[in-house]
Amino acid sequence: MEKLLGVITANYSTKYPSVLSETRPVASLPYLGRYRVVDFALSNMVNAGIRTVGMIMPYNYRSLIDHIGSGRDWDLNRKKGGLFILPGSAFGTSRTGSRFLLRDLEYNKVFLKRSDAEYVVLSSASFVYNMDYDKLIEAHKASGADITVVTQSAKGKDADVTGLSVDGTRVHGIKHGVERGEVSFLDCFVIGREFLLQLLNWYEQTDYLDLFEAMAADYERVNVQTYDFDGYVAPIFNKDNYFKSNMDMLDPTISSELFPADRTIKTKAHDNAPAKFETGSRVSNSRVSGSCRIKGTVSNSILGRNVVVETGAIVNNSIVMQSCVIKTGARVENAIVDRDNVVPAGTELKGTPEALFIKEKASVE
Repeated sequence: MEKLLGVITANYSTKYPSVLSETRPVASLPYLGRYRVVDFALSNMVNAGIRTVGMIMPYNYRSLIDHIGSGRDWDLNRKKGGLFILPGSAFGTSRTGSRFLLRDLEYNKVFLKRSDAEYVVLSSASFVYNMDYDKLIEAHKASGADITVVTQSAKGKDADVTGLSVDGTRVHGIKHGVERGEVSFLDCFVIGREFLLQLLNWYEQTDYLDLFEAMAADYERVNVQTYDFDGYVAPIFNKDNYFKSNMDMLDPTISSELFPADRTIKTKAHDNAPAKFETGSRVSNSRVSGSCRIKGTVSNSILGRNVVVETGAIVNNSIVMQSCVIKTGARVENAIVDRDNVVPAGTELKGTPEALFIKEKASVE
């Protein structure tokens, strides 16, 4: 395979932010207790043999840097190539749906110029899916396209997902937001490195736009083709989609599709002790991470590391993030409890499946 360069963009926000994404980018949201959303974009690239990856950072990058570090856990801490932390522009935090802001790419043109890669794979960090990029590259080369974008039929309405206007497999335009059944852009595409640099020169006067917005008048001369991905996909732009995707993983069929043995999703290693289930505890259909201590009842839920569920406490249909304590007799149901919270004894944090209860991250003194 030709040498590939990877670029992951994380410098954007969502149209409908929640308290979960006020202090962290979507890319660093915890997923399934042990992962972060960015792990999927990074792992897809590494699994395709990409050994040089640049990540364009948002202003609130602390949690993202803390997670990815030097890239060691993705085998990207290397003398040649490796993981590059790239600056994002202040404009990138706008909520216009731009994930491939020209200004972000222009800021980092030197990263593109110094590479000798033939192709660049660009991805956002807000979709959960496990994809074989080898097939994407093969399809791109076979079609003779200038750009090949990864697509899927939208499973529902989402204001943050980019929709595409297509004729067969040829893209003729984009729009912000999709309805069920429309062609949705999975924020991943492959393009020749030299052609990407050429596009940056074409649109240098409109660098406040997204690349695909700037191309609005040029879809007839730029051959943009679709590549349909038929695997599991979840856009993580709002709290409801985030919750649903995590809960999907309690279905073994879906979980085994997203985490196949031959194409692993890598994440930051934590040296945790195993979870401990005390006498009298009850746990069913749940994912319990390392170093948890369970004395109460947990059902249909996902627990991050170091969560304590005390005697008589109940956690049902909920996500409880790292280092939370659910005190004796407390009840958490249809809720997302962000990290470091202590739910007092006898307290109820209760939402409904249609209106989740969200408890923001506890402040750390």
